[in-house]
Amino acid sequence: MQLLRPLLDVLLFGLGALLVGAALGSSIKTVILPRAVPSKIARWVFLSVRSAFEVRIGRGATYERRDALFAAYGPTSLLALLAVWVLIILVGYTAIFVALGHPFFEAFQLSGSAVVTLGFAPPRDVGTTLAVVSEAFLGLIELALLITYLPTLYTAFQRREAQVTMLEVRAGSPPSGVEMLLRFARLGRIDHLSEEVWEQWEVWFVDLEETHSSLPALNFFRSPQPHRSWITAAGAVLDGAALYASVVDIDHDSHADLCLRAGYLCLRQIAGSFNLAYTAEPRRGDPISIARREFDDAVDQLQGGGLPVKADREAAWADFSGWRVNYDDVLLALAALVAAPYAPWSSDRGAVRRRGAVRALIGR
Repeated sequence: MQLLRPLLDVLLFGLGALLVGAALGSSIKTVILPRAVPSKIARWVFLSVRSAFEVRIGRGATYERRDALFAAYGPTSLLALLAVWVLIILVGYTAIFVALGHPFFEAFQLSGSAVVTLGFAPPRDVGTTLAVVSEAFLGLIELALLITYLPTLYTAFQRREAQVTMLEVRAGSPPSGVEMLLRFARLGRIDHLSEEVWEQWEVWFVDLEETHSSLPALNFFRSPQPHRSWITAAGAVLDGAALYASVVDIDHDSHADLCLRAGYLCLRQIAGSFNLAYTAEPRRGDPISIARREFDDAVDQLQGGGLPVKADREAAWADFSGWRVNYDDVLLALAALVAAPYAPWSSDRGAVRRRGAVRALIGR
């Protein structure tokens, strides 16, 4: 037994160091690293909190109830993530103090005293002092990381929501690509779509890809108004651009194409950061969630609103579905992930599909 004790101490010390390293690595990936590198700890925390919220909401809940409760999901998950990081460090250093020869309860006291920097359990030897100082330092780092993380997150949130709010004026509530084109036509501003929508939203998509993949918590921060959502706004703009490029019979505007490409690349990047399944290389002619009759109804509305539409309806449908297939599955999956409010052609594609997407995410 005496021969095994040094080996057990080494194993305990190594396990403690591994836990501390895991918490620190997760903090760096989530907060500091300026790229979308997945953290298993952060992912587990967000999905666990999501499962708890789903249980609290219950089956068959109205959207109003879901929105009211999910409004707290993002901030709650952030606080839970900080608590988990601190808890892992606490457990890790407890194992290290046990390996240094302290009884378990004394080791727990030393670790708890150090991680919250209260100092109610002073160390009594050099090795323990070094461990206590390092743990206190890490505890301060974790708190400082969260404090510096929040201003960055809320700045990105404000940029996102400014465009989402502005879109309600142009695309209605809930937002719709068809309604956006009709409103511009009624105002005689169809020629201004390029500078007022396509160019601005191309920049918005680029910014969204960077912020929502490197700051994953931001995806779950809901709009101040319950009927708005960043993902349904994105879907409306993409559908509007796809209809404009495929149906409206006016001079081709390449800015609409650039906006579409920026949009579907953005949504794919965000979906990939959550391991959501999507078709990486869709082909023209692949099935989409929009039925042909829905497309025909949309074209009839555009024509009735005074917009010139292309005579070849079959070619227009092929062009539209060729654009839509690039973002169809990621749009629906992200709408399910964030429990988006109702909007045509995005979050209205069926409750069964939305629940299935969330189950698949949690399962992976």
